[in-house]
Amino acid sequence: MLPNPSSSDRDPQGNPYKTNRGLARAWRALLHSYSGIRYAILEESAFRQELTLAAILIPVAAIIPVSAVERLLLIGSVLLVLIVELLNSSVEAAIDRISLEKHELSKRAKDFGSAAVLMALCLCGLTWLLLAGPLLLARFS
Repeated sequence: MLPNPSSSDRDPQGNPYKTNRGLARAWRALLHSYSGIRYAILEESAFRQELTLAAILIPVAAIIPVSAVERLLLIGSVLLVLIVELLNSSVEAAIDRISLEKHELSKRAKDFGSAAVLMALCLCGLTWLLLAGPLLLARFS
């Protein structure tokens, strides 16, 4: 049964679940974001692996001698992997919420999410190879 908030509490779109406004809404969104990241760290091994990679690559990007734009691309490509992994995990969780039985459409949706993560990882690898690879090779050769 839907809650029945007063009309002054209602979202302009009419969603009775959206009763917070302004800073209260931003604060609740921040808490939900924290909860999502915490859950991903605790429950998603792929996210933990990618977070470990980020913990290594982001400091490296901060110290290698590249331009600000190149640094942004290096760090952004790593963060993109984490973002896509979170989205993939959310798709998988929603599908599992609907049904745990095997279904072709569920498989397809999960495969699309997995492919998106793979593409983000390839983009990250290519970005690092092209921008940081020559510097690291010169440094350690």
